Amino acid sequence: MAAGLRYGPIGRSAVHLCVDMQRIFSGDSPWAMVWFQRVLPNIELIAGHHPSESIFTRFIPADRPGEGPGLWSKYYTRWADMTLSRLDEHSVELVEELARFIPPARIFDKRVYSPWHKSSLYAELYERRMDTLVITGGETDVCVLSTVLGAVDFGFRVIVVTDAICSSSDEAHDAMLTHYHQRYSQQVETATTDMVLGSWTI
Repeated sequence: MAAGLRYGPIGRSAVHLCVDMQRIFSGDSPWAMVWFQRVLPNIELIAGHHPSESIFTRFIPADRPGEGPGLWSKYYTRWADMTLSRLDEHSVELVEELARFIPPARIFDKRVYSPWHKSSLYAELYERRMDTLVITGGETDVCVLSTVLGAVDFGFRVIVVTDAICSSSDEAHDAMLTHYHQRYSQQVETATTDMVLGSWTI
């Protein structure tokens, strides 16, 4: 094994999938992730290592308060000020440090936690014969979790970069890392940024 990764080096069929590192989750936003700025430099390093093999997802809120199917309607009643009609138009954009990688990196927008729901993401990865996902971003216990579980269901090799993911809850973040180690150890690998960069062949 290379650099402690269970299934060896990361090959040419790998994609860096960065989850929701947007302005809406940084700074003084009600949805801000506490460690956003701490993990951002590591995400920059990984994106810069293979810009053409980086994909950034963006979480796009409902257009107006109370919109959305089922309980999403109640969710956006609670978070009325976080709907597009009340937000600054640039709030959903990636932070500048990551937006500079586009192109060649690409963006996939989503209206729910999972990037796999009503999305062409899987079709693109399948068409390009990509079989490994290096996952960064936030939140560890929400959109990252949904991304990881969907990737596992599709059979991808999944590598979660532990110092390049974050949450608004330290307890939930720590619990999820333990969960990945204990419950998904055969399907989810965890690694640091240095391990990923040292193992990813160009």
